[in-house]
Amino acid sequence: MFDKILIANRGEIACRVIETAHKMGVACVAVYSDADAAAKHVQMADEAVHIGGAAPADSYLKGDVIIQAALDTGAQAIHPGYGFLSENPDFVDAVQAAGLTFIGPSADAIRKMGLKDAAKALMEHAGVPVVPGYHGDNQDPEHLAGAADTIGYPVLIKAVAGGGGKGMRLVERPADFAAALDSARGEAKTAFGNDAVLVEKFVAKPRHIEVQVFGDGTHAVHLFERDCSLQRRHQKVIEEAPAPGMTPEMREAMGQAGVRAAEAIGYKGAGTVEFIVDASDGLRPDRFWFMEMNTRLQVEHPVTEAITGIDLVEWQLRVAAGESLPKRQAELSINGHAFEARLYAEDVPKGFLPATGTLTHLEFPHGCRADSGVRAGDTISPWYDPMIAKVIVHGRTRAVALEQLHRALRRTQVAGTVTNLSFLGALTRHAGFAAGDVDTGLIGRDLDDLVREPAVTPAMTVAAAMAATGLDKPAQDTGFTLWAPLHRALQLKRDGEVLDLDVQVAGPDRQDWQVGGASVIAERVNGRWIIDGQPMPPVAIAGHDVTVFDAYGVNFEMLDPLDRDVSAAGDTNVVEAPMPGLVKAVFAAPGQAVKEGDRLAILEAMKMEHSLLAARDGVVAEVLAEAGSQVEAGAALVRLEDD
Repeated sequence: MFDKILIANRGEIACRVIETAHKMGVACVAVYSDADAAAKHVQMADEAVHIGGAAPADSYLKGDVIIQAALDTGAQAIHPGYGFLSENPDFVDAVQAAGLTFIGPSADAIRKMGLKDAAKALMEHAGVPVVPGYHGDNQDPEHLAGAADTIGYPVLIKAVAGGGGKGMRLVERPADFAAALDSARGEAKTAFGNDAVLVEKFVAKPRHIEVQVFGDGTHAVHLFERDCSLQRRHQKVIEEAPAPGMTPEMREAMGQAGVRAAEAIGYKGAGTVEFIVDASDGLRPDRFWFMEMNTRLQVEHPVTEAITGIDLVEWQLRVAAGESLPKRQAELSINGHAFEARLYAEDVPKGFLPATGTLTHLEFPHGCRADSGVRAGDTISPWYDPMIAKVIVHGRTRAVALEQLHRALRRTQVAGTVTNLSFLGALTRHAGFAAGDVDTGLIGRDLDDLVREPAVTPAMTVAAAMAATGLDKPAQDTGFTLWAPLHRALQLKRDGEVLDLDVQVAGPDRQDWQVGGASVIAERVNGRWIIDGQPMPPVAIAGHDVTVFDAYGVNFEMLDPLDRDVSAAGDTNVVEAPMPGLVKAVFAAPGQAVKEGDRLAILEAMKMEHSLLAARDGVVAEVLAEAGSQVEAGAALVRLEDD
């Protein structure tokens, strides 16, 4: 086994590899760009090497610099993770030429699977089914009709020079082929000046099912399948293993096809063979076809680990170090069901635009696996993929695992940036997905319902206000002034709208709130606040931002009552406390001359410090409060001499 490896990657996958390597007693070298100097993977590694600027082309894609870093630190092997250089055969050649081990497949295997047409031809030769189609030069109508008969209906006629759906026709019956061909050709000729077409099998209800394979360069095994059909614009959103509706016959056929694919190219390490499946008549062994092979560890590998109990990164290191396959096919089995949801910093209402921001709060619930490359306080950079984490759950059955995923997402707490958390939560409650009736078009068909933001309730607003004012942690005498309940008015802002709130603090364990005409009672029972009959959700505060962790995170902004023109107050002689608080400091003294805007005192309230300023030029007549004193709203702190 290696003593030290270098991880040629960043973020979540770098952290993932380091965790397993450390468990195996292997030291790790991290590499980092200017943007990642304080990143989580850098902190986790035994040592780290700076490799360049923030842009990937200036750092994580500079293979020569990374190889030199490995040599300089005494690393014996390089793990590429996924993305960046992980499927670059020239990098593999360079690693080996430097006398280092590449933890992954050979450059030859990567090249063979890198070109889709060549890969399909290779797979056909190996006995792996590929999508039926005719892409030849013979454009005779009878020849094309015969090709369609051979492919099997329904078929898709597509213009060779096509785009935007022009020159494309779906044909479901042989009798309709000739008319559809004429129509497609006429449209293609007009749009592109080229009436040549191709004919492909039409997959009516496509599912994306992939097989995890692992080889030692000679032999290979499969670790069953993953369903990655839940996609948006060809980007995977939630993955699961095993695939819902999978039959033993289909699993055997797909698994063996994956093994044949891996052994045909002498594959070494972890890889994934991706298939397109026609699920219009359920899952059938004659309805799946090879799409491509990913010659690396994939993002969604944790669901396979969850159902097999295998650490795929450990296997990668062991096989790269010269060991044969750790287990035979007969020793591998499926236990339960697993889901993985990809949590991203992205603005869902704005079309899933990638977002940035500093994570002021990040917490995952117990009972789930959260693979993340960031921590609270880290910044989501515009230079890289905005993934925050992968949330993985495992249960005895699919229904149990899906409910666990729903609960895990509900309890995940993120503040400081917008996320797709609510969108993921909506997917866990989609009836079709819950029933296992998935295909690659599910999200697109129901997108409007899935991106609808949860309603913000008065109780959520009250929770934000209580935390912002400190009323969620009252002292025994808080809320009383001369034996009368404390009355307070305050404002929050939500999506640009100012929300007016009013509270009567009846005692240490009861508050009566008014929010936009709604009455909300907050009571403390056995040390826990109950708001409108429900337990108060967790709340995080960062500066003026308040995040209530209900409905996947609801953000408010605290409005500082001092953000107004002090001169608008009626009496410019007296500086008053605008709200209850603690006098932190007093800068005025009797007889002192002051100018308009001079800071006279600091009041700590709403968990922030507020400067109290002179409303006009003048002379201090008296100071009515001292540092350390607790004052109520409206209390006079400093008085100026009359004009």
